[in-house]
Amino acid sequence: MTDNKISWTELFTEFGKIGLFSFGGPAAQIGMLQHLLVDKKRWIDQERFLHALNFCMLLPGPEAMQLATYAGWTMKGWRGGLLAGLLFVLPGAAIMLALSAIYIYFGHVDVVAGLLFGLKAAVLAVVFDALWRMSKRILKTRLMLIVSILAFVLIAFLQVPFPIIVIGSAVLGGIIYRVKGSKSAISSTPAVHNTSMASLLRSSLVWQVGSWTIMWLMPLLILLAMFGRGQVFVDEALFFSKLAVVSFGGAYAALTYTAQQAIELYGWLDAGEMLTGLGLAETTPGPLILVLLFVGFVGGAKLSGLTAMVGGLLGGMIALWFTFVPCFLWVFAGAPFMERLRQAQWLSAMLSAVTAAVVGVIANLSLWLALRVFFGHVDERRFGIFHVSWPQLDSIDFIAIIIAALSAIALSYLRWSMPLVIFIAAILGAMIKLIA
Repeated sequence: MTDNKISWTELFTEFGKIGLFSFGGPAAQIGMLQHLLVDKKRWIDQERFLHALNFCMLLPGPEAMQLATYAGWTMKGWRGGLLAGLLFVLPGAAIMLALSAIYIYFGHVDVVAGLLFGLKAAVLAVVFDALWRMSKRILKTRLMLIVSILAFVLIAFLQVPFPIIVIGSAVLGGIIYRVKGSKSAISSTPAVHNTSMASLLRSSLVWQVGSWTIMWLMPLLILLAMFGRGQVFVDEALFFSKLAVVSFGGAYAALTYTAQQAIELYGWLDAGEMLTGLGLAETTPGPLILVLLFVGFVGGAKLSGLTAMVGGLLGGMIALWFTFVPCFLWVFAGAPFMERLRQAQWLSAMLSAVTAAVVGVIANLSLWLALRVFFGHVDERRFGIFHVSWPQLDSIDFIAIIIAALSAIALSYLRWSMPLVIFIAAILGAMIKLIA
C-alpha cells in the first residue's frame, strides 16, 4: 500500500498545488486529481483511480476531497491521507473564512467582482475539459455510454436524487455481471479469493473508527456541556454532524437541505445571504461544500452574543470541523476493505456502472454551471414530469463566453498550465469590469 519512493516533500508540494488551484467544483477537481495521480506522476494506475472514485462517490460528504484523502492513504498510509485531505481543504477554508469576514463587515464583495467574473468563465473551461477526459477513459463501451446518458436524464430532467441513481447503477452493474459473468461489458477484472477480513477488523478498522469518532464527537460533547441545547454553536455542531452522515451526493445534494434548515429553522442567515455564500464557494479553491463555513460564520456572527468577528470565526471553525472530520473517518475506515476487494469481479462490475453514472451526473453539473455563467437569468420550468433550467436569452453574457472559449483553447490545445489560465482569466475579467 505505502510507496516509500514518493517523498513527503513531493506529496506536500503536489497536493498543495491541488489545494490552491482546485477551482470549479467536483468535476474539475476530480479531473485535476486524475491528471496529477494517473497522467502526470503515475502514482496510481487508471483502474485503481476509478475504483477509489467509485468508493468515494458512495460516501456522504465531498467526493473530491475524499478521493484526495484516499489517494494519499494509498501512497503513505493514514498520515499521507491526512496530509492530502488537509491540503485539499485548508487553503479554500482560509479564503472562505476571510471572505465571510469581509461580507460581515462590509456587506458586499464588489472589490473582487471582476476577478471572480473572469475566474468563473475559466473554471467552466476546466470543468468541461475534465468531463471530456473522464468520458474518454470511462465510456469505452456502448453499455457504459447508455448508463451515463440515463443518469444524466434522470438527474437533470427528472430530479431523481443522486443516491437513488448510485444505488440503481450499482444494482444494474451487478445484474449484468450475473447475466454475463466474466464476459460482462462492465468489468473483466480477475477475481480475488482471500481478503483476510478478520485481521482487518481486529487492527485497522477498530483503530481508525475509534480515534476518528472520538475526534469528531468529543468537541460536540464539550460544547453541549458548556452551553447546552439551543445555543448557536451547539446547534451548528449538531446540524453539521448530522449533515456529514446524510449528505450523499456531494455538496449539491446537501445545499437544498442546508438552506432550508439554516434559513427557516435556525435563522442563521437569509436566502440572499445563502446565495452569496454559494457564489463565494463556487469561486474559491477547495470543495463546494465550503459554503457551510459561510453559513456557520454568519450564524455565529449574528447569534452568538460575541463580537461579529469572534462569533463568526468560531461558527466557521465549528462548521469546518464537523463537516470534514467525519470524511476522514469514512475513508480511513473503508479504504482497507475496498483495497482488499479491488480485484473482486462482482464489486468491480457494480462500481464500474457507478462510474459511468457519475459521468452523467458530472455532465449535469457542468451544464448547470454553464447556464449560470453564460446567462444572467435562468428560470426553472416544468413540462409535465420534466424539470428544465431555461435561460433568458436576452441575458446572455458574450464576454463570459469569449473568456471561457479562450481558456478552453489555452487548456486543451496550447497545453497551458491550469493555474496560469485561471490567473490570466481572472485578470482579464477584472480589466473588463473596470473598463465597463
